[in-house]
Amino acid sequence: MLSDPLSATFAALADPTRRAILARLSLGEASVKELSEPFQISPPAITKHLKVLERAGLITRSRDAQWRPCKLEAKPLQEASEWVEQYRQLWESRFDRLEDYLREIQAAADTEANSEPEQPSAPSANARQGE
Repeated sequence: MLSDPLSATFAALADPTRRAILARLSLGEASVKELSEPFQISPPAITKHLKVLERAGLITRSRDAQWRPCKLEAKPLQEASEWVEQYRQLWESRFDRLEDYLREIQAAADTEANSEPEQPSAPSANARQGE
């Protein structure tokens, strides 16, 4: 069992079936049967996926007579998004610095190319004919 909620969220999101289930639940509540329809896996396998999502706090399951709806809980996704956001800002800052550096190099190369004296070109065919 994972001790911190963020690890549990990322572990739950690591599986494509669980991500697909969450995508479906983003459209609204659904029963276990409705959630299992797109997958060619057994009902116990779907139940195991739902338990992982539930333990991570990503879904809640309730009971309404015979209907057992599952509902998306967005808070853990928001916390994961905020954690990832810190690193996105870090990488954007690094890419911005790299872009500035590359522009400096390009500007220096352009300046150097413009300041070099022109090399004399080979005589043209017309010039040689007049010799």
